[in-house]
Amino acid sequence: MRNLLIFITKYNAFFLFLIFEISSLIIYVKYNSFQKASVINSSNLVTGRLYTQINGFYDYLSLKEVNDSLARENARLRNLQKSSFYIDTVAKHKIADTIFKTQYEYIAAKVINNSTNHSYNYITINRGSKDGIAVGMGVISGTGIVGKIVNVTEHLANVQSLLNKDSRFSVMLSGNREIGYIRWGDDLDPTKGLLMDVPNNAQPKLGEMVVTSGYSLFPQGIPVGRVTNLHPKGGGISLNMEVTFSVDFSKLQYVDVVDYKFAKEQLGLEAQQKKDD
Repeated sequence: MRNLLIFITKYNAFFLFLIFEISSLIIYVKYNSFQKASVINSSNLVTGRLYTQINGFYDYLSLKEVNDSLARENARLRNLQKSSFYIDTVAKHKIADTIFKTQYEYIAAKVINNSTNHSYNYITINRGSKDGIAVGMGVISGTGIVGKIVNVTEHLANVQSLLNKDSRFSVMLSGNREIGYIRWGDDLDPTKGLLMDVPNNAQPKLGEMVVTSGYSLFPQGIPVGRVTNLHPKGGGISLNMEVTFSVDFSKLQYVDVVDYKFAKEQLGLEAQQKKDD
């Protein structure tokens, strides 16, 4: 306290000047309308910018909740798409309101681990058996196919990425609807794959869209990528094409797991057919 009094006494002239200066400014602004308006406008501008920065900070903190909400909404909208249903013609003559039966359902999930630089890449998602996830389900994102479920626990699941040398999915050219299958390229480029065994008379075009055929885990028409190069296969009976993937696997954050309602029935039927053959 004594030191404070000594300090004030030593610099009393400065503090007196400061008091008079502030008082003069207050009187000047208070009794001059132009200066008063200028100060108010300036203070409002500063306050507005401060509030904008604060709101931006709060918005940043809430991004996770917003993204989770959007992912759930995307899954809900996918569940309402026409491709998610099939027509039960047997029941049509009985109850007209129930002829459309659910064929595909979508479960939103967040990517919590991902690799793109190995020969066999996998993705971990934050949904498991308690959420309805099962081995064999397809996985897509907002831009295209991602892979299929290969391991499931109660709360988590592993996805065998399209960027995996064991991955094969039935696809087709969007123009003439010729069927082939997509696999990852031999050069392990995470942006490209190979469309294999397309009939030689397909006449594909550079830039043509490649989509799912509907013969595998996915509804028909899910994007896969675009044809960027043509490679005739030895023997001349089929074509291979280089495809640039529509999904950027290095930036995956949210995906939808595709629950194909007839998967077990179809696999069982096809397995029985192979056994009979």
